[in-house]
Amino acid sequence: MLLSKRSNFTDKNLVAYWLYLMAFLVGVMVLIGGITRLTGSGLSMVEWRPLMGALPPLTEAEWLRVFELYKNTPEYNQLNFGMEMGEFKTIFFWEYFHRLWGRFLGLIYILPLTYFFLQKKIPSKYKVPLISLGLAGGFQGVVGWWMVTSGLAQEPSVSQYRLATHLSLALGIFVCLLWLGHSISLGSSKIKFRWPLLVFVLIFVTIIAGAFVAGMDAGLLYNHFPLMGTGFVPVEYGEKGFLDPFENPASAQFHHRWLALVATCGVLFLWRHALILKIAVKRAHLMLIIVLGQFTLGILTLINAAPVHLGAMHQTGALLLLATSVSIMHRLYRVRA
Repeated sequence: MLLSKRSNFTDKNLVAYWLYLMAFLVGVMVLIGGITRLTGSGLSMVEWRPLMGALPPLTEAEWLRVFELYKNTPEYNQLNFGMEMGEFKTIFFWEYFHRLWGRFLGLIYILPLTYFFLQKKIPSKYKVPLISLGLAGGFQGVVGWWMVTSGLAQEPSVSQYRLATHLSLALGIFVCLLWLGHSISLGSSKIKFRWPLLVFVLIFVTIIAGAFVAGMDAGLLYNHFPLMGTGFVPVEYGEKGFLDPFENPASAQFHHRWLALVATCGVLFLWRHALILKIAVKRAHLMLIIVLGQFTLGILTLINAAPVHLGAMHQTGALLLLATSVSIMHRLYRVRA
């Protein structure tokens, strides 16, 4: 009996560690996607070949073929006209690496999941969620290509709506992996509509607001803080009417700024709440350090006009903040045995 309990404990932890690994790999995927965006590499691959696309161009003739395809895109003709092969290979690398990492994620998810199912190591109530996550991961590839096609028609930039959708799905998968990992290894937890959930939603929405900033290159405007021009509100605010928050770059940056401030205040509240209850205190301290660092990084990224290294660090900070808030929320809502 004791041996059976130990075996079950080991099996559950093995599945949980796999889910934590997947969450880490998805986080790396989001970071690679951010770098791809920051380096202007996302439209360098104009073909979507789920199977054959796993291999990069291996011959000079193949390089010339894909370069010629790129030369027919709006990005080349409007922004990169005259680009040489060496420069093309640089931007091609990041988009190729991003797609290759997605294929790698698929293998690392499907193969262990199949093994765990065959060996009956997955608790029954988690089977459907894990299969659903796998399907969501596959759908994410379709959404990614849908996003890229928006920049291949007329304008040399992807739709900010599609970019936000792509990021939202990635973050949703990231959060679900962490939540399921915690539930399997530490015990189930039920989401409750209380303050910790509100803080988590604030963090999530702030990150998605950042996707609209990135999608419209709004980080290149108003590179000072806290004012935007001569006041706190940009003069362009409201020019686009109902869709202003999503189609006006100045407004998108304004909303991201103040959502970040509100989210930071929310994290401070959640930190204090955890300390009062004496639950997840160490994780709460870590979350506090991360949010203060993230807010500072956001300002530095803005005033330096979003260089690649600061943008990547800022995106990493967002993922870490999201992860710690999920961990604390799971601990606060955990079902007592």
